[in-house]
Amino acid sequence: MHIPPYYKKESWQRFFIGTFVGAVIAYVIFIYMYGSMYEKLYEENIDLQSQVSTLKKQNDALLEDNEDLDEKSKDPITINAIEIDITNAEELRLDSLIILQLEEMIKDEIGHIIGQDLSIVTKSDQLLLSTIENKTYTVDDFSYHFEVTKLTISQTVRITVETKLSD
Repeated sequence: MHIPPYYKKESWQRFFIGTFVGAVIAYVIFIYMYGSMYEKLYEENIDLQSQVSTLKKQNDALLEDNEDLDEKSKDPITINAIEIDITNAEELRLDSLIILQLEEMIKDEIGHIIGQDLSIVTKSDQLLLSTIENKTYTVDDFSYHFEVTKLTISQTVRITVETKLSD
């Protein structure tokens, strides 16, 4: 049995040359597409690695900051100042000197809380209220009695009081 010599026919030569050129062109296109896809993936990989390293650094910084805050939160917060506000001073026609004297008397009465731990003062807020309300303050032959209307305990204790004249 003999194989016919197709390679000698011009039509078959064009077919084989076309197939070979088509294969070369297809291979070049395949390499170009694969290279461009690989390049994009490589850029994306580098970008994601940089984001991961940035987030790791940020996470480490936040964890360190959190540890610093934990250490600071272990330190007790203390009372730094006391502010007194008399609400009905105008109704009783108290002048500014009497108001200042009354505020100083109240501050002297509860002045021991300055420098104390905030949690201790918060626990004993009723004692603080009783200390202010159960005492009579005397200025210029007039006796004044206070009723606490608002008490705010933070690093600065703010007390709003209402004044009453004692008989």
